[in-house]
Amino acid sequence: MMTTLPHSTSGGAWGDLRLRVRQQWARTDRPGWRRFFLGLCGLSAAFFLALYSTALTEAGRVGAAVWAAASSLLLTGIVAVKVVPYLARRTALERWFVKIEYEFTRQGVLYLIIIAVIAIAALNTGNNLLFIILASLLAAILVSGILSQIVLSQLELDFVLPDHVFAEQPMISRLTVSNLKWVFPSFSVTVSARDADRKKRKKSLGPRPRQILEAPVYVPYIPHRSSVTQHVEITFPRRGRYTQEGFRVSSKFPFGFLRKSHEVPTKQEILVLPNIQPTEEFYEILPLIGGEMESFYKGRGHDLYAIRDYQEGDTARHVDWKATAKAQAVKVREFTREDERRLLLVFDAVLPQADSSLEAKFEKAVTFCACLAWHFYEIDAQMQFLTAGFETAMAPSQEIIYPVLEALALIEPTTGVSTHTLLSEVASSPRAFNIIITAQPRGSIPTSLWGSSYLVFIDSL
Repeated sequence: MMTTLPHSTSGGAWGDLRLRVRQQWARTDRPGWRRFFLGLCGLSAAFFLALYSTALTEAGRVGAAVWAAASSLLLTGIVAVKVVPYLARRTALERWFVKIEYEFTRQGVLYLIIIAVIAIAALNTGNNLLFIILASLLAAILVSGILSQIVLSQLELDFVLPDHVFAEQPMISRLTVSNLKWVFPSFSVTVSARDADRKKRKKSLGPRPRQILEAPVYVPYIPHRSSVTQHVEITFPRRGRYTQEGFRVSSKFPFGFLRKSHEVPTKQEILVLPNIQPTEEFYEILPLIGGEMESFYKGRGHDLYAIRDYQEGDTARHVDWKATAKAQAVKVREFTREDERRLLLVFDAVLPQADSSLEAKFEKAVTFCACLAWHFYEIDAQMQFLTAGFETAMAPSQEIIYPVLEALALIEPTTGVSTHTLLSEVASSPRAFNIIITAQPRGSIPTSLWGSSYLVFIDSL
C-alpha cells in the first residue's frame, strides 16, 4: 500500500477530482463567504473592544477595561484559528500547502493564557516593552504554523503487513516514512489511524470500527531525501475483516503548543485468519479423533511399500523374518496407508437458537476447526472442507489450507431450525472419514454418520 501526502497535485484522477471541486466552489461557495463575513465581523468587534478598553482605562474603570481587552484578544484568536486557515485553503495557496487541522495542547492553552495576560497589561499600561514581548509571543505561533507546513509536506507512507495474519498472534508490520523534500528535514512526526467518523460516533455513541493500525507510531527525525522505517508489533484480537480508513500524520514541532495534523484518506482492508495455536480442547479431543480414525481404517488391506532396516519404535509384527535371515540384519516391512490421511472436515454453522453463551462457544468452535485444519496441514494429509456455501475438493492440505482458513475467518452463525441439508449431504455420499463440528442435538444426527465420523458438538467446547 502506498499513500502520498502531496505537496502539489496535477494531472491524473486526482487532478480531475480537484478540478470539479474548484468549479463547484466557484459557483456556490456559500460556506466560504459565510466564514469570511463572520471573520470580518469578529475582527471588527475585536478592534472596537480594543479601542473601548483603552477608553475605559483612561476613565479609570480598570476592571471593565480588562474584560474588554480579554474579549478582544479572544475574538482575534478565534478568527486566527478557525477562519484564516479555512479561507487560505480556498485560495491559490491551496496548491502549495497541505490541509492541516489544528488542536490546542495543554501547553498551548497555558501559552494563550500568558499571551492574554501580557496583552491586557500592555493595553492598560501602554508599556512598549510589553508590546514587544506580546509581538514575539504571537510571532512564535506564526513560525509554528510555517514550520508545520514544512514538516508535514511531501511525506510518503509505505505500510506493509505479512501475507497471512492470524488472530491473537503478535505480528510485525513495517511502516516506512519517506521525506521527499530536497532541503528541509521533518521532525517529530506521528502516524496514527484516521478516524473519519469520530464526530458522528460521539453523537450516536456507536461502536468503533476495527482498524489495522490502532496505536500511533512516532518518528522523531526524517532527513531530507531519506526514509525511516519503524517496525510495529500488531495483535488482532479477533478474526474477520479489519479496515484502515486512512492515516493521520501529525506533529507538535517546534514548540508543542499546537498539534498540527494532516489526514490521508485511503481504503485498505485485511482479512485476519482464526487463531491456529492449539487450545486445551484441541489437545483433549485430538487423541480421540486419532483413535476413531484408526478404528475406522482397521482391517483394511495395505500394500507393501518397501523393506527397510529396523528402527527403534517399529513393531515386531512388521519384521520380515525371511529378509532378516538373508541379510543377517533385522528388516521390517513398510506399508502404504494413504487412506488414514484422507478426511472430510465439516463445519455446521447453524445454531438451534439465539444464545449469547452458544455464540461464544461458536467462536471457540471456529478456532478449534482452524487448529484441526492446520494440524492436518502439518502432517500433509489429504483433506476436504465443507460448510454452508463453501466447499473444497479432496486435495493435499497444503493446496487448500489458506482458502479453508479464509472461509473460517468470515463464517458467521445462522440461527433457526436447521433442515440438516449439510449433514444429510455428507451422510448420503460417503467420501472419507468425517470430522463434523455442529451445534445440532445429538438425537438429530443421521444414523449413518455415527459409524464413519467423529462429531464435535459446539455446546461441549
